[in-house]
Amino acid sequence: MLRVLSWDDKSSVESFLRQKTYGLIPEEVTAAVKKIVEDVRDRGDSSVLEYSRKFDNVNNIKDFQVSADDLEILAGKVETGFIEAISKSIANVKSFHSQMVDRDFNIFTDNGSVLGSRVTPIDKAAIYVPGGKASYPSTVVMCAVPAIIAGVREIIILTPPTAEAGINPYVAATAKLLEIDKVFRVGGAQGIAAAAFGTETIPKVDKIVGPGNTYVAAAKREVYGFVDIDMIAGPSEIAVIADNSANPCWAAADLMSQAEHDEAARCFLVTDSRDFAARVNAEIKRQLGQMKRREIISKALENNSAVIVVNGMEQAADIINEIAPEHLEIITENPFKVLKGIRNAGAIFLGSYSTEPIGDYVAGPNHVLPTYGTAAFFSPLSTRDFQKRSSLIYYNKEDLAEYGPAAIKIAEAEGLEAHANALKVRLENDR
Repeated sequence: MLRVLSWDDKSSVESFLRQKTYGLIPEEVTAAVKKIVEDVRDRGDSSVLEYSRKFDNVNNIKDFQVSADDLEILAGKVETGFIEAISKSIANVKSFHSQMVDRDFNIFTDNGSVLGSRVTPIDKAAIYVPGGKASYPSTVVMCAVPAIIAGVREIIILTPPTAEAGINPYVAATAKLLEIDKVFRVGGAQGIAAAAFGTETIPKVDKIVGPGNTYVAAAKREVYGFVDIDMIAGPSEIAVIADNSANPCWAAADLMSQAEHDEAARCFLVTDSRDFAARVNAEIKRQLGQMKRREIISKALENNSAVIVVNGMEQAADIINEIAPEHLEIITENPFKVLKGIRNAGAIFLGSYSTEPIGDYVAGPNHVLPTYGTAAFFSPLSTRDFQKRSSLIYYNKEDLAEYGPAAIKIAEAEGLEAHANALKVRLENDR
């Protein structure tokens, strides 16, 4: 059941929203991860093997990479219906992300100089696919497709092995469909470190993307700067703005869809109707008994989540901009009107039929999203995250004569004599 707060008691709402300490990586985790990362950096495969034996039931270095034969066998265990479903997902994600490609541009000055931006893909990327109790083939799609469209030359997958030291068949099948043949049975902080620094078996990459647990998040933070990362993801979040026109059964189902991820997930219903709030709580109680993950859902809803009753949709938008949720659903009579007030949200779902899970799997936009309020300054993963830009400057004699004296003046003001000199020798001794 969701606690009910009122914006009329603004201080109580703000106090509750500030209670986000669960998202901080504990100091003991940071310390443990730092040791693992340094060890893998220094000792390579032998270090990865030690941690893999300890955590992941992998006993030989030769078992790190999934062979082509094993990948084929694992993929063959998947039912035809899944292949059809994930193929639809791949097609839609490709269609959407093809529109998000950065492109070169050039500007020509009146004197004929050229200023531009050149876009090139990064060379190598690693996708971290979580293991554990669930399988995440959708993560493979959401991370690999933008990289493929961007033109990344080499893509590898890191994923914790199953209890039998294999990998999830659905992950294997999706990798095969996307023609990714470098899949490694390596998880946790040791997997992140291996991809960041390279080992005898696991190649060094330029960027690491994909979600993971607290240890994975801490490892990504630790290696950032040696490689690029997508973001440091925290527990999942959803906020639903709804009025009396919404279906309380559907709203309750959507809130629970995110609560099942993690006991630390945050779920918010923002509504202008106490009656609607009560009906949603009743639906949660009714539907919860049918859920296998009801204990996780209950803890997330009771400990970290709330209904916030507002006096109008302008207040609702203000609250959402404060929360900056990973996912936002707007289920109101006129969702596009409410949308105008929203500035901070990772993915926005408009209308009754745009349930959040449709975005997780098949709609097309990416489901790797900023969490923990970081949608205020981060964006969803996209094709652009696998591209880099180089500035181009082709200056001719005429433009140097026109703008060189200004550059000299600025260099001298900054006390950088050699900078000014590099300009002066050209202006004074033109050959």
